[in-house]
Amino acid sequence: MEQTLVILKPSAVERRLIGKILQRIEDRGLIICGMKMMKLDEKILREHYAHLVDRPFFPSILESMTASPVIVICLKGVDVVNVFRTMTGSTNGRNAAPGTLRGDFCMSGQENIIHASDSVENANIEINRFFKPEEIFDYTPSNLRFFYGADELK
Repeated sequence: MEQTLVILKPSAVERRLIGKILQRIEDRGLIICGMKMMKLDEKILREHYAHLVDRPFFPSILESMTASPVIVICLKGVDVVNVFRTMTGSTNGRNAAPGTLRGDFCMSGQENIIHASDSVENANIEINRFFKPEEIFDYTPSNLRFFYGADELK
């Protein structure tokens, strides 16, 4: 099974959406195999958003992402990168479809509540950026067989 990184951004933490988002993750059948609250600093944000550092809006990203602690989560599941990105919705909440996390909970492109890895390769890099190996737990919930067909779990 794949893993992916999720960050519940300060806009989710400050709006007290953590429980609602976690409930939807669990309802979908995704496995939370690592989770912690942390305060991001400029160093880790420059690394995480290296592709945006030279953009004129990067200072706004820094201000937004350091406004409060965040919740970082490692999820596991079959095709979890694509499944969770679909659940997340379009980057700009005003354009996100109803039923997606952003479509239901945000109205902004900047304060868009959540980060989700965009590929398996980037997920692995991002998980290693935010978690130590001993903070990720590899286990199989007893109800997993009720979320997937037997041939999907091989």
